[in-house]
Amino acid sequence: MKTVIASCFLLFVSGVFCVEWKHSAVLDDNFLVLWTPGERDIIFEVQVKTLGYVGLGFTKDDGKFGADMVIGWVDNNGQLHLQDRHVKETSKNPQMDLSQDYCLLLGFENKTHTVLRFSRRYDTCDSRDLKITNDTVQVVWQYHMEEPVSAAGVLPDEGTVHRGSRPLYLVQRDAEPRPSSRNQEAEPPLQTWDILNQQVRLPEKQDTLLWCRVLQMPNIDQKHHVVKYEPVIQPGSQKYLHHMTLYECRGDQAQLESASKSSGSVCYQSNQPSLQCTTIAAIWSLGSEGFNYPPEAGYALDPRSGPHFYMLETLYTNSQMDTFISDSSGLRLHYTDRLRTHDAGILSVGIDPNWRHIIPPGQPEVVSEGHCISDCTGQTIPNNGINIFAVIMHTHQLGRKVRLRQIRSGEELPPIASDTNYNPSYQEYRKLQKPVRVYPGDHLVAECTYSSESREAITLGGLTTREETCLVSTLYYPRIELSVCYSLPSLPTVLQSLGVQKLIQGSSPVEIQEPAELSGMTLEERLVSYDWKTSFKSFQDATRTGTFKPLCWTSEGALQGTDILEVRYPRILRPYKEVTLPCLKKPSRNKLSMLLGEDEDIGTPVDPDSDETNAVERGQLVRSKVSRSSDGPTGGSSSTRSPAVLLILGILLAIVGGAFR
Repeated sequence: MKTVIASCFLLFVSGVFCVEWKHSAVLDDNFLVLWTPGERDIIFEVQVKTLGYVGLGFTKDDGKFGADMVIGWVDNNGQLHLQDRHVKETSKNPQMDLSQDYCLLLGFENKTHTVLRFSRRYDTCDSRDLKITNDTVQVVWQYHMEEPVSAAGVLPDEGTVHRGSRPLYLVQRDAEPRPSSRNQEAEPPLQTWDILNQQVRLPEKQDTLLWCRVLQMPNIDQKHHVVKYEPVIQPGSQKYLHHMTLYECRGDQAQLESASKSSGSVCYQSNQPSLQCTTIAAIWSLGSEGFNYPPEAGYALDPRSGPHFYMLETLYTNSQMDTFISDSSGLRLHYTDRLRTHDAGILSVGIDPNWRHIIPPGQPEVVSEGHCISDCTGQTIPNNGINIFAVIMHTHQLGRKVRLRQIRSGEELPPIASDTNYNPSYQEYRKLQKPVRVYPGDHLVAECTYSSESREAITLGGLTTREETCLVSTLYYPRIELSVCYSLPSLPTVLQSLGVQKLIQGSSPVEIQEPAELSGMTLEERLVSYDWKTSFKSFQDATRTGTFKPLCWTSEGALQGTDILEVRYPRILRPYKEVTLPCLKKPSRNKLSMLLGEDEDIGTPVDPDSDETNAVERGQLVRSKVSRSSDGPTGGSSSTRSPAVLLILGILLAIVGGAFR
């Protein structure tokens, strides 16, 4: 008992109330959440413009089948309440958990806001609580202008509750690098390069537009490092933007200079000159807020050895066919002449966007894989390897799971990155907690799992959002020449997966020769009429065991010798087995744990001698009610100590003093 008290006392005096917030998100105009992941738990703070109750919760399915939620408020007697609850299935009313697993750290009201700070373990061992992992989490929130009338927590009328949801990464999320003695001293102001489209008019009879614009790099006379970049989105254009990718261009300089004088055109048309723009310099996808490089690396802008021209590729979607829409969005790069230790690069691993990438309809899970083969990494990665420090995963509408696998000498290592709750509408960068080393000869696999239950016809690989893709872009250092490392199922593999043995040579459209029962049918007709329901397993087996063509590209083009290969799935002698750690047993309830904010479970008998004088013993922190007209900490405060905190410290000092006499 002494150990528990002492450790908790140290927790308070060592800065729980002065948390350095690593992440924040504005959930709506009145609701700000801040959080910092720790070793075993996460500390949250909610700052909400209401004097009623507030709620924050987590789910994997947008609340359709329930959510884990915490509800809190400051009542009219000045007591703080924090209750661990859950939402059952489609019900919207959070009900009390038997196990209270959120720890209240502080709370107060000022004249406009309610502020609550609390923590919870990643895994609380409670089936009602969502286990927080590196996966995308659907964060739900709600708040009301009124508070519950009693500690039992019967919530006010549903009619005026404000609620919403959005996907977030809670653990692996990009953040501004923390200042250090090295980068804090006399940091010069960053220069900016705005790479913007110019009044791109969306077509009125098409729901997708892929637009490319070539631009010349800034006029600089020495090497600089880009240290962060962010989207610049024209007001009203958010709903039309799917992704923006900035490519380096190293083709014919005269053609590139000519192209840079125009405002752009539809990408990849047959009548356009072939511009050699394949290496990714920066990428933004739906839901992303941009990216901050770590202090040790930056993307190089080099007028001597680097590219002088770049191409911004923008994918627009207009599902409602809105008319008279034009856009001037783009990317903003922040760069400095204070160079960092390493030049960073982006290596893309995935499936080449091509019709050979087939996703059958009506299936809950379809797995597709793009390979970066050992021949590619063996020729381009130095002996001491490269360090992957962040990834961004990309599919179109059907993606549900994505992971980047790593195979070395027949052994599959832990995934470099994985998301089993992937959300196509939230494609944000995830910063790896520790850089992952990739060595020459390693085989990488971008594995995407799709749900095609909503589709009645096949979905093919391609660039539009009606088609599909599977791509993991990795940010790494030091930079190497390899930039694109894709694969594509070979034609024999595709034919085998469709039960086709031989095609008629030279036929147009392509016709089937064998087997006899399919003779004369076109390949397109076979794709449309194939019985996917009964033949799905054989299709998946064929794509997994067949051959594929690797596509290994550098800034100079295809890597020599790899463009003629047909490769099979690598042999894995030691498969990766995920280790599931046993859940830590929940500590028994005691006065100190209740002091930190655990309210009683519903139905727990209340001591008849209890009253407001011993409310602390019931887990309700007593403080003088802050006047509704007084000035308290503002929404941005994260270190103010309320009277409740001073009371807690006093109680803890008394407890600790008594415990060690």
